Amino acid sequence: MRDFRTLDLAVQFHHAAVALAAPAYLRSQLDRASSSVALNLAEGRGRDTRRDQLRFFHIAMGSARECQTALRLLRTVDPRVVDLADHLCASLHRLIKHAR
Repeated sequence: MRDFRTLDLAVQFHHAAVALAAPAYLRSQLDRASSSVALNLAEGRGRDTRRDQLRFFHIAMGSARECQTALRLLRTVDPRVVDLADHLCASLHRLIKHAR
């Protein structure tokens, strides 16, 4: 998928998230949630109707919010990763608001 900036952000965030030091229980959750954002964006983009797209984009937003909360549960996180998560959520919000 070319020119899908929100997906590019989601992949970038996933790579940053999996590189973080975290306890095993939180590591697993963060890995799954961050990959879910990218995978649901890709699946939603492939859907034909606005309703189908929005369903997957909303799931991606839920996973992104889950990631933001996981980052808050960690004691030390590079602020750039937090900023990337915030930027991703803002981009998802715009995508949902302007879905075709």
